[in-house]
Amino acid sequence: MEVEKYINDRLDGQINWYSDKSSINKNYYYFFKTTEIVFAAIVPFLIASSEGLYIVKFIAGVLSIAIGIISGVLIAFKFQEKWIQYRATSESLKHEKYLYETKSGMYLKNPDFSVFVERVEFIISKENSDWTQIVISKEVKPETPNLNS
Repeated sequence: MEVEKYINDRLDGQINWYSDKSSINKNYYYFFKTTEIVFAAIVPFLIASSEGLYIVKFIAGVLSIAIGIISGVLIAFKFQEKWIQYRATSESLKHEKYLYETKSGMYLKNPDFSVFVERVEFIISKENSDWTQIVISKEVKPETPNLNS
């Protein structure tokens, strides 16, 4: 495979994918976290000013439930972790690309294309492995029964 084709088809595509996914996860995180904070700030005010007003108490209850749901969504989907991980991967790939294109760093003495490809593929593979760990860490694992008892 030619250098330009690899960079254009594989590397730039991966950089764009990780950058886009990072932005999406960042936006989700900020939206849900901001909503959670605003709702949490409103609830005590509503409760304090709800004397005799059933609808205000009801709204405070609904907002409290929404806070719990939003917290669960943030924990389950791990938007912040994915945002940071995807951004780091995108930046690592860009860094590797710039080092190779400018024949800097390790490419100063060894501008071998195969070394470049190995390093890029390692970064992508490592991110895939890290992503798997994020997904696994959010699953609840059933306890294994002790059969020796």
